[in-house]
Amino acid sequence: MADTGKKEKDILKLLPAPQRSPKFTSRRIGIHTSTAGGVANAAERAYRLGCNTFQIFSSSPRQWKPYQLACSQCEEMTRLRQKYDLHPLVIHANYLVNLAGGNAEFHAKSIAAFRGEVERALALGAEFLVLHPGSFRGGSREEGLQRAALAIEQSVDGLDLAGDNLRVLIENTAGSEFSLGGNFEQVAELLYLLSNFVPSGACIDTCHTHVAGYDIVSEAGFADTVDQLDRTVGLKNVYVWHCNDAKAERGSKLDRHQHIGKGSIGLKTFRRLLNDPRMAHAAFIAETPIDEPLDDLTNVNALKKLVRR
Repeated sequence: MADTGKKEKDILKLLPAPQRSPKFTSRRIGIHTSTAGGVANAAERAYRLGCNTFQIFSSSPRQWKPYQLACSQCEEMTRLRQKYDLHPLVIHANYLVNLAGGNAEFHAKSIAAFRGEVERALALGAEFLVLHPGSFRGGSREEGLQRAALAIEQSVDGLDLAGDNLRVLIENTAGSEFSLGGNFEQVAELLYLLSNFVPSGACIDTCHTHVAGYDIVSEAGFADTVDQLDRTVGLKNVYVWHCNDAKAERGSKLDRHQHIGKGSIGLKTFRRLLNDPRMAHAAFIAETPIDEPLDDLTNVNALKKLVRR
């Protein structure tokens, strides 16, 4: 996923008054939103973009040192989410975290960093914390899955995720070498390993699914892919969809996000996804590039326009 915060223009300045789209949508649609100026500002930005759900980083996504959240910021986030009906709040974990790796020092740092992610998610009242399952370089895929599951268990030890309604969501990946989660079976296996000790589920990324080799573009391919997902992970366990078009072709293994309808996936796939009644419980969140001011608004509106009711 691109670090959208780097290129994002300040939506609070570009849209000085709330600019919610007048179109009603029965789906929860949002976008990864910048926390510049304080984490609570992300809720205000999401509202002004017309979102009813959103995703954030709770700290810098490319640094080990965590951002310390003030109680006042957490309280303001809760107030704004209630005011604007922004649910669920999704947090994406730090990119540096690799819970499947075999390097002991790096593994320990990843466990500590992920525990910090869980603690901040609990403080913010987030419903979901999305995690890439990691790289098993230096070992076998099975060893990586077992190592990731154990690391997540260690990370949440003593924390009450169930009581605070927080789930850890395993995100499927683009299928690059040594990366876990490149197919639905691996995501399902990790969820099985987690099932006894942490509330969990899946986050499915459309771009990752496409470049990993699944056919989600043709009507028949989309239906078959969704059936495969249901047989393995279970559609009821997919709580978040990352709605990203793709710059690369199917099966390329290249994770390059594109604006909605502008890439190799196209609008028809997103229309099918958003209007499938089996997905009605899920949140749909874009992680699209910001090449020009208000690209984020354009992508949110593009998704909302595809919902038939």
